Amino acid sequence: MNILSVGKKLFVLDTNVLMHDPTALFRFQEHNIFIPMIVLEELDHAKKGLSDVSRNVRQVSRFLDDLIRDADQQSINDGLPLSLIENTSGNEQNLDGRLYFQTRQLAHLLPADLPGQIADNSILSIVLALGQEFPEVNVILVSKDINMRIKAAALQINAEDYHNDQAIEDIDLLYSGSMALDADFWEEHGSKMESWQDNNRTFYRLHGPLVAEWYPNQYLYMDDDFGFEAVVKSCDGESAVLQLTRDYKTKNHNVWGVIAKNREQNFALNALLDPDVDFVTLLGSAGTGKTLLALAAGLSLTLEQKAFLEIIMTRETMPVGQDIGFLPGTEEEKMAPWMGALMDNLELLGSRSGATEWEQGASHNMMMNRVKIRSLNFMRGRTFLNRFLIIDEAQNLTPKQMKTLITRAGPGTKIICIGNLAQIDTPYLTATSSGLAYVVDRFKNWENSAHITLRRGERSRLADFASENL
Repeated sequence: MNILSVGKKLFVLDTNVLMHDPTALFRFQEHNIFIPMIVLEELDHAKKGLSDVSRNVRQVSRFLDDLIRDADQQSINDGLPLSLIENTSGNEQNLDGRLYFQTRQLAHLLPADLPGQIADNSILSIVLALGQEFPEVNVILVSKDINMRIKAAALQINAEDYHNDQAIEDIDLLYSGSMALDADFWEEHGSKMESWQDNNRTFYRLHGPLVAEWYPNQYLYMDDDFGFEAVVKSCDGESAVLQLTRDYKTKNHNVWGVIAKNREQNFALNALLDPDVDFVTLLGSAGTGKTLLALAAGLSLTLEQKAFLEIIMTRETMPVGQDIGFLPGTEEEKMAPWMGALMDNLELLGSRSGATEWEQGASHNMMMNRVKIRSLNFMRGRTFLNRFLIIDEAQNLTPKQMKTLITRAGPGTKIICIGNLAQIDTPYLTATSSGLAYVVDRFKNWENSAHITLRRGERSRLADFASENL
């Protein structure tokens, strides 16, 4: 086994890396990869099932089979070129690295109180043996398991997290969907301004240095007495067309009885009700009104404007505490315990002031007939036509799951993704690798999508105090 290459590192992959991202084999560019035999054993044990992990494991097996199909023993010992299936992996980077398998027993160098039979300890032992056998090579263990990296650090082994699945490097750099304009904005951008009206909406065409930094459907505002608020309808780098937003902060312009309580909520309602926007993402902490705004807009568009046939609500079923186990009943009955937020908001939206008890009951029944609860487990292969699809708790979805859901959209369907990146319950997912952060970053340049980060909680003074001090 010859793995001495000038300037190249040798990455030893833990099992959880391949389970998390099957294309991890092709994410290390010119560097080499080593897969211990215990990793193949763990992959074999996890290949059966219908979960995303099992699907990822089977995809890894297909990649490895493509690599090893026409290889003989000598080529396996010399390392398999990863560029052989570059097109299959979908990776467009220059792949000069090689893939090495463990083909012989390596020396056991762990302390006596760390038995080698445990999978993690066996991998640590292999990394130590490789470092001793090839001292000129920088051997690095790559694992998503924090405890594994801690044990590696205790044994003076170079260990890193797997970062190539991250949408952005720092969550603070995530696109917020809105921007505050400086007080001198009109002095720099108002000299060549054009303005007109169309369908009772006011538009501006602007030129200036700040235009190049804007994204389609980004919301702009000024903190002054005039309260200027507009949305970027189009931009080409040299000029941009702005449209004044609608004001949903008054009772005369409420949406299904809901009034925007702050600037970000007003932006969110503008995006949710915009017929030109097919995909909306709403980020925010608990109590910022994400679910309420999405439902109110969905009910208004479905029941009043007849723009959609029905509202479909779904979410990832990740429990906060101990799982409640098997649930009997239909799909909607099984999903009911996870849809407490939906029921709470529907109850609020159905209890309009001034209505009698009978009118409120009739309104609630009408809403429930047009609101359907669906499980993510049965989304694959479906196509939604003229539906208003709300994906709640989207921060717990991986980028692959998010792609599966968004590609279910047929003609006339609008998808709303809402979540809080500070409340991720899925193992090995972080704020920077969540599917929600992934789609926010990937969709920000598309003219038919919009994103708003809600920053101010509007639940109650008790909830506001708790979120700030607990």
